[in-house]
Amino acid sequence: MTALSPSRLSRRRFIGTSAALLLAPRLHAAEADAASEPIIDIHQHTHYHGRTDEDLIRHQKAMGVTLTVLLPAGSTVIRPSTLEGKANGLQAECFGNDSVVNLAKAHPKAFLFFANEVPDLPEARAELERYLKLGARGIGEQKFSVECDSVHIEGIAEVAQDYGVPVLLHFQHETFNLKIERFHKILEKYPRVNFIGHAQSWWANVDKNYADQTMLYPKGKVTLGGITERLLSDYPNMYGDCSAGSGLNALTRDADFTPGFLYRHQNKLVFGSDCEDTIGSGPKCQGAQIIAAIRRFAPGKAEAQKILCYNANKLLKL
Repeated sequence: MTALSPSRLSRRRFIGTSAALLLAPRLHAAEADAASEPIIDIHQHTHYHGRTDEDLIRHQKAMGVTLTVLLPAGSTVIRPSTLEGKANGLQAECFGNDSVVNLAKAHPKAFLFFANEVPDLPEARAELERYLKLGARGIGEQKFSVECDSVHIEGIAEVAQDYGVPVLLHFQHETFNLKIERFHKILEKYPRVNFIGHAQSWWANVDKNYADQTMLYPKGKVTLGGITERLLSDYPNMYGDCSAGSGLNALTRDADFTPGFLYRHQNKLVFGSDCEDTIGSGPKCQGAQIIAAIRRFAPGKAEAQKILCYNANKLLKL
């Protein structure tokens, strides 16, 4: 088929065709730029609902992640805690400290690891110190049935303070790290410890009008002034992990709210995926969707890159 010359095209069609041809290289260049930008994923697990290490490696590469933080379930011996019989597998059959150490040592350029332990166990401090001395960059994911300002969390904070590492906590109403409205007490008592908030009750409380704490994935408009917003604004040692369905829901529920939220807390938010799929792209991968949401709603590229990489880089002292 013979290509049409400009003289045989209508003026509108010619302009449209020319614009498309000029724009195409720019679009490809933008995609290439995004693909080349570093991303730190602060929230992943080994053996997530049975996923293999090989599948995890492929998943992270598919998302474009350059460095992943592995969060263990706790001690390698899976046993119930004294707290309501909660097991230390983080509800997702995740493997423990030895598992994340082994994967990180096998792929040191791709993975870092945290240390973890059930906080009410007598040997919790010794277990955490063992792995911190092996190179753990933080403590977590703390996902156990304790009150968030309890002596158990104080014990975790004291270890973190001694080793100069952050603590990542899963807040979930009446289930894990209870009474988020009292967490400011820990932030005030341990100002030299950086804490990273995550999960349903952390992200639902971004809304000042969030009243029904049993509704873990609220929808609709967000009103400024929620507990989460106040903790991020008022305490230099409070950070937010954008991972999981709860983070994705918070980022996408109110398109008018999110750009301002990301701007206000551009130095306090970090990207995490916390997804169990083996694909690493598309609608079945919440991590890929979170990356897309951050890029979509961030006021600019600089703010997006802080959240996707540089804040975690600073927080983990890389």
